[in-house]
Formats: sequence, structure tokens, C-alpha cells
Amino acid sequence: MLTAIVGINWGDEGKGRMVDLLSEDYDIVVRYQGGNNAGHTVVNDKGKFILNLLPSGILRDDVVNVMGNGMVIDIQHLCTEMDRLRQAGINITPDNLKISDRANICMPYHVLQDCLEEDRLAGKKFGSTRRGISPVYADKYFKKGIQLGELFDMSALKERLKDIVEWKNLFIAKGYGNPPLDTDELFAWLKKYGEPLLPYICDAGHYLDSAAKDGKKIMFEAQLGALRDIDFGIYPYTSSSNTIAAYAPVGAGIPNHKLTKTIGIMKAYSTCVGEGPFTCEMFGDEAEQLRKAGNEYGAATGRPRRVGGFDVVASKYGVRAQGADEIALTKLDVLSYMDKIPVCSAYEVNGERTEIFPHGKALNEAKPIIEYLPGWNCDISKCRSVSELPQACVAYIKYIEDSVGCRIKYISVGAGREEYIEVE
Repeated sequence: MLTAIVGINWGDEGKGRMVDLLSEDYDIVVRYQGGNNAGHTVVNDKGKFILNLLPSGILRDDVVNVMGNGMVIDIQHLCTEMDRLRQAGINITPDNLKISDRANICMPYHVLQDCLEEDRLAGKKFGSTRRGISPVYADKYFKKGIQLGELFDMSALKERLKDIVEWKNLFIAKGYGNPPLDTDELFAWLKKYGEPLLPYICDAGHYLDSAAKDGKKIMFEAQLGALRDIDFGIYPYTSSSNTIAAYAPVGAGIPNHKLTKTIGIMKAYSTCVGEGPFTCEMFGDEAEQLRKAGNEYGAATGRPRRVGGFDVVASKYGVRAQGADEIALTKLDVLSYMDKIPVCSAYEVNGERTEIFPHGKALNEAKPIIEYLPGWNCDISKCRSVSELPQACVAYIKYIEDSVGCRIKYISVGAGREEYIEVE
């Protein structure tokens, strides 16, 4: 079985929490795209963990974790993240963590270039996390990236690095007017953080291909959501990689395999980190109350998330883009304080109502059409079946399910590993 766990909306839907929960039934968990520009927060019996690069399956002792070729990996950040987890008692060895030799390294100059460009853009910035993600993906397609497998031949890598640095300084020094990059310093950085990772670097595609043919259950973990996909998201306010489920086998290293199932993750309300159109957005005291109730601050950046009511238009589009077979609805418990719950049921574009997610100028100018559903005003965190939920809560779930056209299989009623309902 090959299952993708993907975000339906703008990211931050709770994918890490669901991967941690569902990985109990899987042998392998794979991250197939992105870098440390987002975080997955997981709360379980071992504690609370924020994972930026490592697959969420790393928190289970009997699960093998793979970082696929579609990822971009800041090796300094990865070494720090691994050390932090080890200090918390998490076991990390080459037996339970494998890193693709084809994944690209996010270099210090990528982070620098990211920051310099955001500063240059000033008021027109895209809301980058300033972690080098766009520049490293750009270099990958420029064919000037550095793959992790190159760390096995440091002498050849140093010669290649010299050429790359000469090219990079055309941007860094002559373009932005920053002090030029130094090859020796960058090579020392590669050795310091690359050499400890050598035991983990392997042909991950070969490993996964063999595992799939042996009948192993493989879960693919996405970062961010459909609306941040480089092709199908709210371009240019997207990530720089393909976050959709269809890319999972490619980014993992097994393009010869097909997904068995796709589980889409979406919140019971809407959140968004960064710039770009967010039609359902709330403002003022109403927004701050929801933000505090859901603790809506970015796991990777700490930035306050923009919040809004559940967005039917965006979510229905996300379900289609992800090809979701079933849905996990997260953070339903957060809405328990509301007397009435806002839902963005449609958009108004050019004076007309639409339920089709628009693009470009139409999306930028879209206005929300808000409806209100009855709240339930009680704690639901102890509920473990749909029959235990208040009737208004059940009606809200049914409304969402019907609106997006996809079955809701899992309902999160709290942050803990066991605080969820599986719908029969």
C-alpha cells in the first residue's frame, strides 16, 4: 500500500499530527518535497515535537523514514534537528533514517540570496521564510545544485563548488552588492555538516522500490498544501516545489509506482502563513480570538497565521488538486467556543457568485460570501465516536463533507495522539 498524506489548503493543516497517528500501520514514511521552510507539530506520549525536515514517522521506533530526492535539505539544520530529537530520547540511526543521494543541499548562499531578495522587494515581498528554498530549487533547475551524494567525493565537490561560487558571486557580490562568497568557508561548512550524514545517505529510490515490491506499507508525507503548489497554487505566492500527491512517487524516487490512496488533511477553519490572496480572512478581535484558540503561529517561523472561517471554494479545489480519497478534519475542537461558526460558502467575483476557485486577478479581487452555522459550545476533546458529538457539531461535519465532495474519515478533537475519531 502506498498512501499520500497531503494538505488540502495553504499548509499548516495538521499533516504531521495525522502522519504520527496513522504511521502506526505503516512500515515506511517518506518526505518527498520541500525543505525546512515549514514545520510539523506532533504531540504524543513522548512529548511535543516540531519537525522541519525529518519525516514525522521518526517518532515511532519501528518505522523507517526516508528523505526523498524531491527535498532540499539544509544539512546544518538537519544535524541540529537530529541532535535535538536524540536529546529528547528519539532513536535515529541509519537503520531508521535514509537520505536520498539525489536530494539537493540548501547552502548558506541560498539562505543569503533569499534574504537579500526579500529585502530588495520590501513592500512587494512574497512572504518568504528566508530559509533559501526558492534559490535552491532555482539552482536545481539551473543544474548548479549540489546533491547529497556528492559528499562522498569531497575533492571533486570542492572543484565543482569553486565554479558554482564564481557564478553565484555574479548575483551576491555584483548584483546585490554583498561581500563575495568564499569557497573555502563554504567547503568547510559542507565537511562539518555533511560528513556526519554520510552513513544515512543512500540510493533511496532503490530502497523504496524493493520495499514496495516486498509489500511494505509506505506513507508519503507532504509539506504545505495544494494552494502552495508551484503549479496549482496561488502563484507566485507559493512554495517552490510540487506539494500535490501526484508528485509523491517522483519526489520519493519511485516514479514507477502508483499511489493506492490519498488522504487529504484540512482544518475545520482556515489558516494561512505568508502573503497572497486569502479570501476568507478574518480581521480584528474576531481573528485574534480564533488565532489564540487554535494557537495559530507558524511551527517553523513563529509568525502569526492569518485565520478565517472554513473556505468551501478553496477546499473543494484542494480536494480535486490532491485527488483525495478521504479527508482528515483537524482542530474541530478549536471552534467549540463559538456561538455561531462562519463559513465561506462561495466567492463573489465581478459581482457574480462562484463556487469555482479563481486564478490570478479574479482571485485577488474575490470577496467572501459568508454563512453561519450553529455552534455547540462545549468541550468535545473526550469524544471518541461521532455519536458522542453534539448534534450541531455533527451537522457542521456533514456540511463540510457535502460541500467539498469527499468523505471525512478522521476527525481530530484535540492535539494528543489519541484525541481523534475514526468514522466507521
